Amino acid sequence: MQRRKLGSNLEVSALGLGCMGMSEFYGRRDDDQAIQVLKQAIDMGVDFLDTADMYGPHHNEELIGRFLAKHNPKVQIATKFGIVRKLGEYRRNIDNSPQYARQCCESSLRRLGIEQIDLYYVHRIDPAYPIEDTMAGLSQLVQEGKIARIGLCEVSAATLRRAHTVHPVAAVQTEYSLWTRDVEAEVLPTCRELGIGLVAYAPLGRGFLTGRFQSDTTFEEGDFRASLPRFQPENIITNRSLVDVVTALAIRKSCTTAQIALAWLLAQGDDIVPIPGTRRIAHLQDNLGALSVRLEPDELIELNRALNAVPVAGERYTEEGMKGINA
Repeated sequence: MQRRKLGSNLEVSALGLGCMGMSEFYGRRDDDQAIQVLKQAIDMGVDFLDTADMYGPHHNEELIGRFLAKHNPKVQIATKFGIVRKLGEYRRNIDNSPQYARQCCESSLRRLGIEQIDLYYVHRIDPAYPIEDTMAGLSQLVQEGKIARIGLCEVSAATLRRAHTVHPVAAVQTEYSLWTRDVEAEVLPTCRELGIGLVAYAPLGRGFLTGRFQSDTTFEEGDFRASLPRFQPENIITNRSLVDVVTALAIRKSCTTAQIALAWLLAQGDDIVPIPGTRRIAHLQDNLGALSVRLEPDELIELNRALNAVPVAGERYTEEGMKGINA
């Protein structure tokens, strides 16, 4: 397994595993199947698992905790706090207070069955709450050994700089893919200036970049993509042109569209670790196959030129989901 470094002292597999979909947001969950995917991922060299207390809520950490207790793999665990939501509701609030961070951290440790969280993220930033106070509280958790490193999610470059002056930030997690490249403007350059790694979630555009969605796609009950602007029928028609560009290159290179999408992201820098999520072993194997796909410099230029000319229709989230984005 290829390795990459996040920040100064966290080395992980070049592809991690996003575990959110094992618990909710993409339809019916199957714990037994999820455990098999986790086991297969570890067997194939993945050692970076990403979760959050709000996935379920709480179910995802409990699921991973059961897996860790039974198999005891050597892995790095990243989890998050800061989004407050009730079971069955998408509506959320944001709480970045040190008191809430401590409460969530201790609960996550208990659910995961571990003594220390390797990477603890602020899941979303409350622009009305001083990031300095949040970081001071988290640094206390570092001193106590409850967490090893601090991360931030979906943060602006300005807020990242302020946070980093209080305590080193090991990694920023944000959506980054062929159809979401906002991070390239300010956040990624700031990460590189400060020596902070970047963890890319939804690197396959929530499955859209694999090419399997059409304008007449019917979503399973409980699949939140049915509400997302980019997955509305009128926007899928436009966004398919992006997939067509990627698919054409995949055909030429005898690989899958998903592998091209991940290979492109991996090629953007060795300080970037994508965390594609999946609930199926076949998709896991396909994703890891991207590590064997090399995009030549002229192919990257060709791909970037074509992508710059292709519009992306629709916002990433609904208005509710955009709370705390780029804060």
